[in-house]
Amino acid sequence: MELEKIVKVTGRAVNVAGDDIDTDRIIPARFMKCVTFDGLGEYLFYDVRKDEDGSLKDHPLNTPEHEGATILVSGQNFGCGSSREHAPQAIYRAGFRAVIAEGFAEIFFGNSTNLGIPCAVLAHDDRVALSEAIEANPALEVTIDVDTQQVHYGDKTVPCVIRPAAQMALTSGKWDPLGDLMDGADAVKATASTLPYLKG
Repeated sequence: MELEKIVKVTGRAVNVAGDDIDTDRIIPARFMKCVTFDGLGEYLFYDVRKDEDGSLKDHPLNTPEHEGATILVSGQNFGCGSSREHAPQAIYRAGFRAVIAEGFAEIFFGNSTNLGIPCAVLAHDDRVALSEAIEANPALEVTIDVDTQQVHYGDKTVPCVIRPAAQMALTSGKWDPLGDLMDGADAVKATASTLPYLKG
């Protein structure tokens, strides 16, 4: 199954400040009563973006200048909490194609990679400087170079860390494990036919 090779992600970014932002904050559990993931983007950060009556709160994702941003920037231990896949699905379906943070929860990182969303880790000072630059200029273009593990913005280039297995999967177009399994369907059948406990 041929997938996009994700070598670079470029776009405007939005800073959602805070450490330990968990998956229930990313998408509250009450919005996960769905058969498919379609439409989950509408509920991204719902409880911190909207009041009970649906009116908008003061939140970066609600500002016109950040509309259409495709890179999410945050703090340490992003995506902690439960292992629900709905969190990265909501991020993806809200239009984001990469996340930059100081660190990621393990399962969130894996679920994001399996959707083709690079998760790039920046050192604290570099992340703060990037966040300040975005807030000063919301039109700033940010590029995550997955191949060279660098983040470019303005006249600055800073190193980032993308775990080797994720980097290889993204840049080779092998980030969807289900796609890999489907590609290997014939090999799976051949192996299964040799296993005595699978024979009738």
